[in-house]
Amino acid sequence: MTATPTTAPARLRPSVTARSRRADRPKLGHTAVGILFLAVMLFPIYWMINASLQPSGNTLTADFLPLKPDFGGYQKAIEQQGTNLVTSLVISLGTVVFSLAVAAPAAYMLGQIRSSWINVGLLAILISQMIPGIVIANALYAAYNDLGLLNSIPGLILADATHAIPFVILIVRAFMMKIPPSIVEAARVDGAGIARAFVSIVLPISRNSLITAGLFAFLFSWSDFLFALTLTTTEDVRPVTLGIYTYLGTQVSNWSAVMATAVLSSIPAIVLLVLAQKYIAAGATGGAVK
Repeated sequence: MTATPTTAPARLRPSVTARSRRADRPKLGHTAVGILFLAVMLFPIYWMINASLQPSGNTLTADFLPLKPDFGGYQKAIEQQGTNLVTSLVISLGTVVFSLAVAAPAAYMLGQIRSSWINVGLLAILISQMIPGIVIANALYAAYNDLGLLNSIPGLILADATHAIPFVILIVRAFMMKIPPSIVEAARVDGAGIARAFVSIVLPISRNSLITAGLFAFLFSWSDFLFALTLTTTEDVRPVTLGIYTYLGTQVSNWSAVMATAVLSSIPAIVLLVLAQKYIAAGATGGAVK
């Protein structure tokens, strides 16, 4: 005699829809909390854009929504701060090129050479990043004054590179450690020199890490204020960060122009982050060479 399995009445069994609803409730709660935190963090950016579009130029009487936007602040910002924006762009791009040119070969050598002295070199790189920026700025001011590099774009590029190069070395080295030496040896057997093998083989493989490191170097230089304030004494060379700082003293009654300058100075960083998003994710996590 065989027993037949019994099933619970349909009204006692929870439906699939009810179970899925109960499972989705925590997800909805987490999503709502995430949206709330995101709104709080992005509100200063929204208010910056909103204030830049106010016709009165006064943030105290600004409406929550710019129903009647006025672009006069942007026109004034471009006229008075356009040169500073171009100066910052030239300095930042020069910092990226110089930092990668110095850090990429150094990162490859530190990643491929197996020696106990490598750890000492990495420790020195880490210590260099712990030195306060004001100490480096004061030392550079004395040296620049003797070399004639004050109030010059090459001087600011070199100063910003001192902050970016150690960070670029650490990022790029973590990726280049995974490059098999056999790839470079194969290129050497085919007749390529060390420099040719590095440029033709190592650099293309390390594209993601180089883009990631270059983007951080750009952001370091673009947001620099300390070196710009210390190493410039005239208005001949003035990055936008220093321009906004001096702009506040003359435009306290017209905040729309100040906020418009801040919006314009944020655009290059936002565009680069959006365009290089996939390279940043790949370069930050490293990768295997197949």
